[in-house]
Amino acid sequence: MTTDNAGTSVLDVEIGALKGGSAELSQYAGKAVLVVNVASKCGLTPQYTGLEALQARYAERGFTVLGVPCNQFLGQEPGSAEEIAEFCSATYGVTFPMTEKIEVNGEGRHALYQGLVGHADAEGHTGDIRWNFEKFLVGRDGSVVARFSPQTEPESAELVAAVEKALG
Repeated sequence: MTTDNAGTSVLDVEIGALKGGSAELSQYAGKAVLVVNVASKCGLTPQYTGLEALQARYAERGFTVLGVPCNQFLGQEPGSAEEIAEFCSATYGVTFPMTEKIEVNGEGRHALYQGLVGHADAEGHTGDIRWNFEKFLVGRDGSVVARFSPQTEPESAELVAAVEKALG
């Protein structure tokens, strides 16, 4: 199981929900979760369509996308929680859960990302998030099983294969 410095699974981390309250990541224990740092004003923002398609395709099998808004990349997620929620719902029909807006890099890096960034992608990249829409697949046991670059489309063969494998 992938753990952070405190010895807890990434699903044990506390984080707020976009619309207030706790996102309670522990509710996803036993599910496969695709954690994605998202932004509303990015060239990759149309990936919301593919992320929502994954959500619709695999939710019944114990899968969820978890959107994590972040404004650290050229200020491409400047909105309030309400503005982000409205944009995602109205523009892309997003139904998957979203967390509060957080920092994924630097001194203010949220504990969720402290537990994710040590995992390498297929090219061997570890460490800092490179851009909006970097993706981490967390397996049913809470371990990080795959990392995908921001440019990897949500419905790409490699990402779908990893989700299928994680779901068993």
